[in-house]
Amino acid sequence: MEIFWDEIPIQTKEYLKVVDITDKVQHILQARGVRNGSVLLYNPHVTCAVTVNENDLELWQDLLEAYQRLAPLKADYKHNAKYRGMAREENAHAHILNTLIGQSVTIPVRNGDLLLGTWQAVLYIELDGGKKRTLIVQTAKMEGQ
Repeated sequence: MEIFWDEIPIQTKEYLKVVDITDKVQHILQARGVRNGSVLLYNPHVTCAVTVNENDLELWQDLLEAYQRLAPLKADYKHNAKYRGMAREENAHAHILNTLIGQSVTIPVRNGDLLLGTWQAVLYIELDGGKKRTLIVQTAKMEGQ
């Protein structure tokens, strides 16, 4: 098995945002010549997340609204109290949601394609936005390709 390391840079302007990064991941597979294996997408940041879900703009809005109900942007968080007056650090909601949504996804690759369901896409979810982020992509290529 051969292992490759790549990165996906992401820049958001919105505070809460869902971004479909499926094409970027697929491009890395093609550039590395991975026909069969797997891809691990890892998010090294604590106020955003990665997941696999449907590529549907209305669903994304529903997700962002549900996240705000689960962990409101403004609530009585101890983390925010500790950083009162430092607006960019009053982001407990984003830390909480990161633990619920997740830091990474692993997707099998067969015949050069991500093995995603019919409606599935790889999604980056910004929870504390207007930031530059970098996602780590580890691709495993099976021998004999």
